[in-house]
Amino acid sequence: MTTTIALDQLPKDPTERMNLFFKAATTEHKIWLLIDEHGSVLLSAEDEDCVPVWPSHDYAAQWATDEWEGFTPEPISVAKWKSRWTTGLEDDELSIIVFPDQEGEGIVLYPDEFEFELQKREAKRR
Repeated sequence: MTTTIALDQLPKDPTERMNLFFKAATTEHKIWLLIDEHGSVLLSAEDEDCVPVWPSHDYAAQWATDEWEGFTPEPISVAKWKSRWTTGLEDDELSIIVFPDQEGEGIVLYPDEFEFELQKREAKRR
């Protein structure tokens, strides 16, 4: 299980947070989003519309405040992500922001880059 650290205590380095995310995703086989009846939360980063992803329910839940109040953490299995989300995000021209910090900063990846990174790290765990 992922140990939850307060958002303001997270590593400042987005690469460290990305590594924490992929470690949790390949261990737990889940990717966490914030969802409401209309779909996933979107963040703007690097002139891209991005779907933020988190390594656990608790991290995603910490974001469900203010403008995102009413959104709920939702796990997506890694298998479902690969079969539907990568293509769907590409079709919608959306990117992914991996484990954003309190200011919404994080590594932005295109869907195919995200899936490549996920597969690479899964292979290392075997």
